[in-house]
Amino acid sequence: MTRLAAVDMGTNSTRLLVADSDGAGPAGPLKTVERLMHITRLGQGVDATKRLHPDAIQRTLSVLRKYRDVMDATGVEGLRATATSAARDAVNRDELLGPSSEILGTEVELLSGEDEGRLTFLGATTGLDAPAPHLVVDIGGGSTEFSVGTGTPEGVLSIDIGCVRLTEAWLHSDPPTPEELSQAISVVQAYLDDVDRDLSAVGAARTLVGVAGTVTTVAAVEIGLAEYDPEVLHHFHLTREAAEDVFRTLATEPAADRRHNPGLEPARVDVIVGGAAILVSVMRHWAFDQMVVSEADILDGLIRSQL
Repeated sequence: MTRLAAVDMGTNSTRLLVADSDGAGPAGPLKTVERLMHITRLGQGVDATKRLHPDAIQRTLSVLRKYRDVMDATGVEGLRATATSAARDAVNRDELLGPSSEILGTEVELLSGEDEGRLTFLGATTGLDAPAPHLVVDIGGGSTEFSVGTGTPEGVLSIDIGCVRLTEAWLHSDPPTPEELSQAISVVQAYLDDVDRDLSAVGAARTLVGVAGTVTTVAAVEIGLAEYDPEVLHHFHLTREAAEDVFRTLATEPAADRRHNPGLEPARVDVIVGGAAILVSVMRHWAFDQMVVSEADILDGLIRSQL
């Protein structure tokens, strides 16, 4: 049995997975020891300033110290740590990557959007019993990755739109005005047109797989999940009708009311409408009637890549 860890510093959240492998290789079963997530909002203001805010860096480093303690306590034998969209876009990324590497005891990798998509595909589709080709959509804070294929991705594309970036750029009112929502969805649609042009294999996909916080949150709100339960959410089938209903509900409520929806954690209240706009736009664009929600994502891919 090998105990490995993965850390991912995203635009909205910083997450840790500690898992055991039975030695069966990258496609073998993983047993989760710890799966932790903290909203650190690393991408705070990055789209406008192209710099990581000092407060955002400190929030992230503070969480990494906690994760280092968890890894020490659980006897982790190997670690792969990454940073994604916000760090890619920031000119002062070394102010994060240097201290992060020192805390974690290993070099933090700055992933390209394509690398991010490939690792997410590996994590989300291994062992998935659903018709292929699979289209895996990872809605992040600053970017969204699309990867499509059977077994391994035939193509990967990252677009610079995510729940934090879309919210900061277009959704300024509380609740967002119809004009703001319309503009935001138009922006997303323009990006999805680019995906059609640059990743033509998406048209052949038979199963849509959604990963990351926006997707699991929309599913949790649809279920009315008062307490987060990954076993309930993993491979839940989220219909387009349900996703549209959740989007309408969240988008028309002020934040003070929105936060009371079961399944919506407080730290996502301000960006979930932007994320849900991307989610429903994806389902509309390629006419998917449902999405398979996956708790397995880039973290699982990072673990499997070490085997």
